[in-house]
Amino acid sequence: MGDNGRMAEPVLAPRSPFVGLVVTWAVAAVGAVLIGLLAPDTLLMTWYVIGFGVCVLLSFTVQLFRGETRGFILRVSAGSLGALLVMGIVSAGFGISALFGG
Repeated sequence: MGDNGRMAEPVLAPRSPFVGLVVTWAVAAVGAVLIGLLAPDTLLMTWYVIGFGVCVLLSFTVQLFRGETRGFILRVSAGSLGALLVMGIVSAGFGISALFGG
């Protein structure tokens, strides 16, 4: 038998993909709350876009660090979409509270 080079060992018990998703979504929630509380009203949407960009990069990094190629694009897109939804819900809450709260 010849040497076929180094082969990667198969993962016997793969890690759950939900951990990386939840990390991304939690960072999105904390970031959206901080942006809603600290950003000036004139730059609020600019900071939300910057925060979402950070969440997309975080989702990519977390899934890349996981090291599994199967379903990579699906996991990155799920993390990014979830972050977008979380940030949208939090920003809508701040908008409604500003509308009715004064």
